Amino acid sequence: MRPAYGVVHATASGRVPPLDGNPMAMQPTEGRGAWSGKLGFVLAAAGSAIGLGNIWRFPYMASEGGGGAFVFVYLLCVMGIGVPVLFAELAIGRATERNPVGAFKKLAPGTMWPALGGMGVAAGFGILAFYSVIAGWTVGYLWMALTGAFGPGVDAAASGALFGSFIGSPGPAIGLSALFLIITAVVVRGGISGGIEKASKILMPVLLGVLIILLIRAVTLPGGMDGVNYLLRPQLSELTPQVVVLALGQALFSMSLGMGAMITYGSYFPKDISLPFAGTAVALADMCIALLAGLIIFPALFSAGMDPQGGPGLVFVVLPTVFAQMPLGGFFAILFFASLSIAALTSTISLMEVVVAYLVDERGWARKKAATIIALACFVLAVPSALSQGAVGWLSSMPVFNQSFLDVQNILWGNYGLSIGAILITLFVGFKWGTPKMLEWIELGGNRLPGREFFAFMVKYVCPLAIAVVLVFIAVTGQYF
Repeated sequence: MRPAYGVVHATASGRVPPLDGNPMAMQPTEGRGAWSGKLGFVLAAAGSAIGLGNIWRFPYMASEGGGGAFVFVYLLCVMGIGVPVLFAELAIGRATERNPVGAFKKLAPGTMWPALGGMGVAAGFGILAFYSVIAGWTVGYLWMALTGAFGPGVDAAASGALFGSFIGSPGPAIGLSALFLIITAVVVRGGISGGIEKASKILMPVLLGVLIILLIRAVTLPGGMDGVNYLLRPQLSELTPQVVVLALGQALFSMSLGMGAMITYGSYFPKDISLPFAGTAVALADMCIALLAGLIIFPALFSAGMDPQGGPGLVFVVLPTVFAQMPLGGFFAILFFASLSIAALTSTISLMEVVVAYLVDERGWARKKAATIIALACFVLAVPSALSQGAVGWLSSMPVFNQSFLDVQNILWGNYGLSIGAILITLFVGFKWGTPKMLEWIELGGNRLPGREFFAFMVKYVCPLAIAVVLVFIAVTGQYF
């Protein structure tokens, strides 16, 4: 393991880039831990970005966006909007070696900017609480796959009834959410290199291997290549303003941007390793996993002769009927829901780490104490989300939003919270801290960022405007991600 940041390395010019002109800003942070190297960071940060948004949400968003047209715009948005925001967050974390609140305290002391970090920590906590419920569903479906629940004869009606009965049962929903939070807390309690990185080095290769096996099976199914063409061949007639906004929203939300997760992970990044390479690798991994998921799901759907526009129920309602028709479908159902559970876990780990890092850095809590208490607190908030799927009537349709408690949490934290957070982070880097400082910290050690002027321009001007468009779209249309 590399030592905690007791040594600050100079840039290629022989000096350390200033934070804000305050020499005290460069005092090292002892005892926080660090990634052991580039691979550890890439796998952990990729795990943060790769979650249910890639394997569950990306396919049904692609289906609603017309397939190839959506994918084309999505890839452009990841590289043009998502990556600049990713680099901005990583630079803040690397420069300050702090959680989101502490980072803005260092860079803008005596201002209101630390409140932005506080909003990110709150968003991480809020998202973790409802996300753990959905993550629990993946474990439940993995168990059903293991016990042969998706055998021959499972049609659309039976699959829909199974899903409704499962999520509406309070015992399993609450119990599986608690299980997921316990596993997450165990990993986070282990620290950076000993917990999060070690878990990521196991989980991410397993996830990739399982998805590749599923990909080979899907594209070799009769008619499977029709699904590949649907996903990868853009139809210009499908390219509408709504598709563009949906693709942009997916690009932002699937990369864990706007809540400080990448600020936190960047704060553990060793000073002598290339951040441009590592950050680009994270973005590419995020895109590749999303495409892999699409290339698994759509060929399977087309092979079974089913409508690709399955909406949010695509994974939990439609796919079980596909597995029921597929040779060795039970085996591939196990692999698929195992991959979904792994992706969910790598995301819950990063969500909890955002809050734990705040308590460790700013409140002086021990890591194990912080992880345990956050898991318990999240569980308390997760219970109404679990009960809102049919078990408790008034939680199933909340006032104002007329949606379930779980959906309201997603709207508040996962849509508005992340959008506002991402806008403010880009405005802070562009106009308060300054893109020159961002670039200096990204390029620390002489690792030049290709297209540096492009990234600086995008962070300062284009990214906040583009994210604002997504925010307005959400507010006006009520269509959430």
